[in-house]
Amino acid sequence: MTPKEAYKIWAPSGRKWVDWVRPVPFVQINECEKKYSSSELEIKETEVLLLNNNIFSSTLMNEGTKSSAVIVDLPGAESVKMGLELAMLGFRPVPVYNGTIEQRGACATVDNQSVCEALIAGADILKNMEIEEDAPPAFLTDKNRLNRFKMNISVFDNSYDMYHQDFPTAEYFLKNGINKILIISSSFSVDLKIIFYEFQKKNMEFYLAGKYKGFKKVRISKRFGKKKD
Repeated sequence: MTPKEAYKIWAPSGRKWVDWVRPVPFVQINECEKKYSSSELEIKETEVLLLNNNIFSSTLMNEGTKSSAVIVDLPGAESVKMGLELAMLGFRPVPVYNGTIEQRGACATVDNQSVCEALIAGADILKNMEIEEDAPPAFLTDKNRLNRFKMNISVFDNSYDMYHQDFPTAEYFLKNGINKILIISSSFSVDLKIIFYEFQKKNMEFYLAGKYKGFKKVRISKRFGKKKD
C-alpha cells in the first residue's frame, strides 16, 4: 500500500471531519527505517467490549454518542489501535499526528516512526469497515509528543504540541451537534488544556478516562501555565 492510498483510507473524500487528518506521517512513511509488528494493532473483542461499556453504557451517554467527540491521547501506536476500536463502535478516526521522524541512524526524543507504521497497518483494517456519514469524530494524538527529555545535545528533539488549528472550533462542534469531548488518556495534557479552556465558556463539557476505564467529568482551570505532565 502506498502512502497516498493509506492517507485516502484515513481521509476519504467528502466525509465529515476528515479535513483535520494531518498528512505529515503519511509523507514520511517511505523514509522510516524501523519496522514494527502489525500484531500491536490486533483488535481484541474483550477490549472493544470494555470500551463499548464505558462509552455506550455510561450515564453521560444518555443523549447518544452522536453528541460526543473523542480525543485519544495515548502513546504512539496505542492511539492508532484505540482509534480502530472506536471505528468499530461507530466513530470516525481522525489522525492528527504532526511529528517528524529523525534522520537515518539518529536518536530522537519521540518515536514518530511507530505512528507512521501503525497508520499503514491500520489502513488495511480500516478499509474494510463501514463508517456512517454522520459518525462523530475520534481524534488520534500521540501522548509521547510531549517527551522533551534529551540525554545529550546530539538527540534530535522532534517533540511537538497540539494547537488550536489542529481541531475544529467550539462553534463547529456545536453546529454539528457535539457538546461533549471525551479524552482517553492517563492525564489531561497541557497543550490540550490550552486549546480547550475557552470551549467551556460555550457550554461544552469535558470528560477524562484512562484506557478502557470509566469517564469522569473535568473542568479546565486557567492555572495550566507552564505545568508539565
